[in-house]
Amino acid sequence: MELSTRLTQLTAGGSDGWDVFYRARRMIRAGTAVTQLTIGEHDIRTHPDILAAMDRSATGGHTGYAEVPGTAQLRDVVAKRIAERTGVPTTADNILITPGGQAGLFAAHNAVCNQDDTALYIDPYYATYPGTIRAVGAVARAIATTPETAFQPSGAAIAAHATDAKSLLINTPNNPTGAVYSPETLNGIAAACQDHDLWLISDEVYGTQVWDGAHISPRSLPGMAERTLVVGSMSKSHAMTGSRVGWVCGPEDVIAHLINLAPHTTYGVAGFIQDAAVFALGQGADVEETVAAPFKRRRALTLQALEGQQIVRALPIQGAMYAMLDIRATGLSGLQFANRLLDETQIAVMPGESFGTAAAGHVRVAMTVDDDSYVDALECRGAQTACCLRKGADKRIDARNQAAGLLRIS
Repeated sequence: MELSTRLTQLTAGGSDGWDVFYRARRMIRAGTAVTQLTIGEHDIRTHPDILAAMDRSATGGHTGYAEVPGTAQLRDVVAKRIAERTGVPTTADNILITPGGQAGLFAAHNAVCNQDDTALYIDPYYATYPGTIRAVGAVARAIATTPETAFQPSGAAIAAHATDAKSLLINTPNNPTGAVYSPETLNGIAAACQDHDLWLISDEVYGTQVWDGAHISPRSLPGMAERTLVVGSMSKSHAMTGSRVGWVCGPEDVIAHLINLAPHTTYGVAGFIQDAAVFALGQGADVEETVAAPFKRRRALTLQALEGQQIVRALPIQGAMYAMLDIRATGLSGLQFANRLLDETQIAVMPGESFGTAAAGHVRVAMTVDDDSYVDALECRGAQTACCLRKGADKRIDARNQAAGLLRIS
């Protein structure tokens, strides 16, 4: 008997891009101490006050089936938050609550893509994007960006791929690159969407983590509210990754159809989780800034540690909890670099190739361990290997033959 090709071809017959991450986890289970700079998981946990609100709701009885579209209170709170931050009129009828941002991405593509429609996404990309598109029966097509433009997509490149496409998926602030799309970039995206009648799916889960520039939701641009579906989440803004609560914000008619879809897919989010989200959002922006502060601080530590580097260089770290490092001068691929770093220093990072072809020759560093451990990892302190990359072009061949490291050149 055969399985559905939607499942067997979800990763197009290749790797899901997480091989180094899985290997690091196996090493940890075997008793090896590994510094994990691979995944966007906060080194702090959900605030005790949020957990207390969750407990009060659960022990108070909100453990049965919750309203499938989301509780009226949470939908209203999310709508008001979006309206206040974007200036776009938004009500509960524009909101569907989902079990995290990933479920929101799946729902949004279900809403706008028919079988065999072409759905566009930007390369580099979060690892689940092409699989999410394939899971709804659409054809995933990547639009490459370049490190020379700090991975900002151009409207012209989007337009060149858009003639037969149905939708475009973007992510700003961006995982994995750390880019925050500029007003010029977003205006180019909006123009391409309007000129080619594309739905825009905007993944904004890192919207509270901006270090340089400002987060602009493309739904707020002229003519875009009626063609934009915004995906949001509590995971990154409130360190609630395991709670799995997010949302889709879009036109009322689209949300109405997604509400019809929800009983056939997720059947909603637990009521006590939603009540905790209401509590968390009610604490205001100060809580979000507190959650974001460690990453802003580690961004500065990254730039300081790599200052003056000629071999390992940081691309602009404008937002999110990641640093994208250009290691092409070592002569190693991102995959080779990451594997040697793990083998010889027990430091785990994600190869750029995990996120598409455009990030080849790069590694993504998650700034998700405490400051001291993070700096130690950047400089390979205590590593039992001669892993330092030496300054100067005449040493690059030596760098290829040594264990590559995320470190300040000595």
